[in-house]
Amino acid sequence: MKVTTAEIVISAVKPEQYPDTELPEFALAGRSNVGKSSFINKMIARKALARTSSKPGKTQTLNFYLINEILHFVDVPGYGYAKVSKTERAAWGKMIETYLTRRDQLRAVVQIVDLRHAPSNDDVMMYEFVKHHNIPVIIIATKADKIPKGKWEKHLKVVKETLNFDPTDQIVVFSSETGLGKDKAWAALKSFM
Repeated sequence: MKVTTAEIVISAVKPEQYPDTELPEFALAGRSNVGKSSFINKMIARKALARTSSKPGKTQTLNFYLINEILHFVDVPGYGYAKVSKTERAAWGKMIETYLTRRDQLRAVVQIVDLRHAPSNDDVMMYEFVKHHNIPVIIIATKADKIPKGKWEKHLKVVKETLNFDPTDQIVVFSSETGLGKDKAWAALKSFM
């Protein structure tokens, strides 16, 4: 898909702040610093619409990005590492859970994992949560440029086994550096629109 317009619409923390549209939405989930913002920027061919940071825990709200005026990417706070209080982390968890389980416009969760490493316990919990709630999921295995191409299958096998991957779900090998997998990722998203 050729992206001609992309803008952040709102950073929301509660349902009454969500955009009042019927547009399809795709939630981007992943552990802190896995590359959600880089994924967004590569998908929309922008350098820095979604702010990237080397410091985990930067995203603390649900950030709604309007793409081509036909869909929303919803960047959710990263799970796992973020150095925040347990109270704050619990509040993020509730905010994310509320969005994922109650938003009719949500078409799929785009779960981003690092292809170089086995998914974390938090990655597994997120995948199980999404599957439990019957929310479609697309796995984006990013940072593929950091691994020789000949080893991708081996790493994908580890990702699938660790997640107990459902073969009816889609998985895309991706690189925010090179753009590898961008077309496949768009095709996966379109299949839910």
